[in-house]
Amino acid sequence: MTNKNQKGFSLIELLIVVAIIGIIAAIAIPNLLASRRAANEGSAQQSLRTIGSAEATYQATAGNGSYGTMANLTGQNLIDATLGGGTKSGYGFVITGPTVTAFTVGAAPTSTNAVTGTGTRMFCLDQSGVLKSNPTATQVPPTDCTVAGFGAVG
Repeated sequence: MTNKNQKGFSLIELLIVVAIIGIIAAIAIPNLLASRRAANEGSAQQSLRTIGSAEATYQATAGNGSYGTMANLTGQNLIDATLGGGTKSGYGFVITGPTVTAFTVGAAPTSTNAVTGTGTRMFCLDQSGVLKSNPTATQVPPTDCTVAGFGAVG
């Protein structure tokens, strides 16, 4: 006598489960990538605020009235070594023109690829303390917050 009571999943049932998992992945992965870009942008904004505060502290203390470079701020332990290295959380940072009266710090995503991009906006902060963004991102950090395209972050 043979037993006709076989247990297990049919091929159709397995294909349906695989299709459902594929649909869920197709919905979830773009949202995950968008969340990562938003987190990177938030980190870049906060890093610019940190550098702005560090510049004010450096000017009032070790800088003898002048703003400092990234190396100056790192050397005085006003920013950490990761940020002082110029790259953090998918963004590159550059301080330009630190003088007695002015500085500009810019942040740009390290990748602007549509799928694997680390951010979609560039950010800029100067001695005024106003954080500005530009929705047209390149991989080169901005050196001037007054150029067209930059507006205050709200």
